[in-house]
Amino acid sequence: MNMHTLNDVISPTIRDITSSVSSAAVPNADHVVATRMREFDMPRLKQQFTDQDAFLYLDDFLLPEVTAQLVNSATDLLPEVNRNYLPGHKQGGSVSRHTIDAKAPFIAELYRSKALIAWLEQITGDQLQVSPTDDPHAYALYYYTKPGDHIGWHYDTSFYNGRRYTVLLAVTDNSSCKLEYELYTRRKDRANEPGSIRIQPGGLVAFDGDKLRHRVTPAGSNEMRVSLTFEYLTDPNMRPWRRVISNFKDAIAYFGFRQVFRQFAWQGSTLFVASWGLAIAALFHLVPLVFGDVIYELLSHRALVL
Repeated sequence: MNMHTLNDVISPTIRDITSSVSSAAVPNADHVVATRMREFDMPRLKQQFTDQDAFLYLDDFLLPEVTAQLVNSATDLLPEVNRNYLPGHKQGGSVSRHTIDAKAPFIAELYRSKALIAWLEQITGDQLQVSPTDDPHAYALYYYTKPGDHIGWHYDTSFYNGRRYTVLLAVTDNSSCKLEYELYTRRKDRANEPGSIRIQPGGLVAFDGDKLRHRVTPAGSNEMRVSLTFEYLTDPNMRPWRRVISNFKDAIAYFGFRQVFRQFAWQGSTLFVASWGLAIAALFHLVPLVFGDVIYELLSHRALVL
């Protein structure tokens, strides 16, 4: 599919709103989120999140005007997409928070929405914080635009000292891709429970990254799927060596070195040399972190997404 046809694969309702949003002021992220949050049955959603071992799916979370603005942002960022391929594990494109900050500030405002964070704190029962400014994964867009684009089984492992919650928002989807997942994989008192959903634009999935094992199945020909993820933390502190490993993982597996390390460019060649020196040590840890789920699949004789 031509990557410059994102507007062609959204629903007519969202397309009409997108056109009006394009010619009008960008909505206030916190205001529209607060308006929507008042409509939810919080005790029921919190119980559902708890019962499913820190997992929640809502097929109609965002107001249409918010989804339309996300479509506009995803379209504007198409030239910035970094594509990568890790055999047996993932294929697709992505844009990091550093590029989003520069070219799609509405996404950053939505991520920092006090109403959204307060809603998530009610659901999770934890006091949450945004990720540090040097984390390229804090909020990011993921593009499935070519046949075979996918990501294999994995956890959203936290490199931070505390828990990391993932919020996945569907931007647009004209694909056969599904989010497949397994609940209770960290529980000894419950059998694993598989699930599969196709998230409609404006839908939300929220979960504890260390608990939910999940994947996105391969896209077919002439299909497109774009999703946005936010990460929220209970403790934003991370050991320095873990930060090095995390950054190189993100550079290799997701965003490319230009997006991940561009914010350090002004510090000159000294940092550049030091970073590559640290990379040698980091790669010894990076390989099992990136390919650990692939190894797990081989050892457990489960099918890999190819």
